[in-house]
Amino acid sequence: MDTLKPISLPAPGADDTDFTKALMASFMETGFAVIANHGLDQTKIDEAYQASRDFFALPAETKQTYFDPNGAGQRGYTPFGQENAKGVAAMDLKEFWHTGRELPEDHPYRETMPDTPSVPEVPDFDAATNGIFKEFDALGHRLLQSVATGLGLERDWFVDKVQYGNSILRLLHYPAQKEPPPEGSVRAAAHEDINVITLLLGADEAGLQVRPRGVEDWISVSAPPGTMVINVGDMLQRLTNGVLQSTSHRVVNPSPERSKFGRYSMPFFLHFEPDVEIRALPSCVSDENPEKFRPITANEYLMERLREIGLLKEKA
Repeated sequence: MDTLKPISLPAPGADDTDFTKALMASFMETGFAVIANHGLDQTKIDEAYQASRDFFALPAETKQTYFDPNGAGQRGYTPFGQENAKGVAAMDLKEFWHTGRELPEDHPYRETMPDTPSVPEVPDFDAATNGIFKEFDALGHRLLQSVATGLGLERDWFVDKVQYGNSILRLLHYPAQKEPPPEGSVRAAAHEDINVITLLLGADEAGLQVRPRGVEDWISVSAPPGTMVINVGDMLQRLTNGVLQSTSHRVVNPSPERSKFGRYSMPFFLHFEPDVEIRALPSCVSDENPEKFRPITANEYLMERLREIGLLKEKA
């Protein structure tokens, strides 16, 4: 297997039985899937990418004003040298921005889900990022209906667990590499995602590779125009007791002829609400597949993983 064949998402309200079967098969085999006809507004996609380029083109000192060293990278800007893959000492060669969910003023989750900073230096930034966040969020909820059906659950099983989830839109910039990168550093070292599912529009430069369980070689994954890559995160893997796999993936350094080009991508990390307990579904536990993970709340697990990847620093 050297590529993933796109799966066509039916129109809203249409029968999605075949789509659900194909999605679950792909998740079980590789942890990843490529979705065609995702339905996101192309104008909003283009606006968000332009806002991303404009933000990362700002002077370093301006971007730095949006970095909160005590915020664990959950909102606003995170500069180079802050995030590493779990178990990897070398820092990833990237900078990024996080936009979170807009909550009502009196919502109790405000204690764990802060507001996203406004960026007046890029006039369309706030509207563009919040707009594409909502597009991703709605699509993610729709995809979870198929996941629920595929797991034998009620179609809306996930709804009340993700409605106010601590989901994040990440704007990523991997800069052009004018000099050889530091020893052992790549754009993003091999890692698994923390969240429930990740939705990723195709980047403007290649580099994404995945390695499913039991496979020795890395598989290059690309999303042709009009398609999207989605993958299982660790929270969904825990919920399904490993039936659905959270697959290791990475972004490798560019070939010499492409090293002069930066790379921009825009993943959406769909999360549970902070107080949701992640416990293995009874249907996914058996004598052949005993329970692998201890129950834990979504927020507790997020904090645990943020410490492992260097974003949440231990207090002295």
